[in-house]
Amino acid sequence: MLKAVGIEQRLNNTVPLDLLFRDEAGREVRLGEYFGKKPVVISLVYYNCPMLCNQVLDGLVGTMQAMKFDAGKEYEVVTVSFDPRETPADAVQKKATYLKRYGRSGAEAGWHFLVGDQKSIKGLTDAVGFNYAFDEKSNQFAHASAIMVATPEGKLSHYFYGIEYAPKDVRLSLVEASANKIGSPVDQLILYCYHYDPASGKYGPVVMNIMRVAGVATVIGVVVLLFALRKFNQRRERWDERVNVGGTPV
Repeated sequence: MLKAVGIEQRLNNTVPLDLLFRDEAGREVRLGEYFGKKPVVISLVYYNCPMLCNQVLDGLVGTMQAMKFDAGKEYEVVTVSFDPRETPADAVQKKATYLKRYGRSGAEAGWHFLVGDQKSIKGLTDAVGFNYAFDEKSNQFAHASAIMVATPEGKLSHYFYGIEYAPKDVRLSLVEASANKIGSPVDQLILYCYHYDPASGKYGPVVMNIMRVAGVATVIGVVVLLFALRKFNQRRERWDERVNVGGTPV
């Protein structure tokens, strides 16, 4: 069974936005309702999971708390249960728990907890490469742990594995997925020097780009220093002229 469990990256694959789910209020929704304007963080869990899924959500909310970006403002979060037996009642309870932990106003409109039937669940899990299996003996699912980031158009752009996700890396992934529509000039500079490595699910330095930035910074530093020295010498020359003419500078 465990051989069938894992995550196969489907970078640049488009999430099927026409899939139908139910949100925590029981309303039927298209997955595409959460896309279109902002990058989206996707987490696949099941709400009655005894351990691992809670750790995934714990890691996710911890990362969200550490970022200055706000869910619902700069990005959306879509958490989907892959257990077709779960209901909106399960979703609303889990949402209340994690919104309270997140603790930022307006997040209820930016973090969505969904349930669905097997057809919709399979359509989504297949699209993102999330492979899991149900163990009838334990009445639990065997599954891996990760979160994904998608562009506003629904293209998968980043995977982050495990149960802890570096806030810096997730922030950069959101900036990159947004096509630089969010973030700061500092983020743009960091993205120039650090690139996402799909194999590790982390950002790593690009040595050549760092050397270029360092070279430019060195040139700017030298120019500033020469300018300062020139100004200093000009002031000293004026000082000497005053001393030579009047004997005492005024």
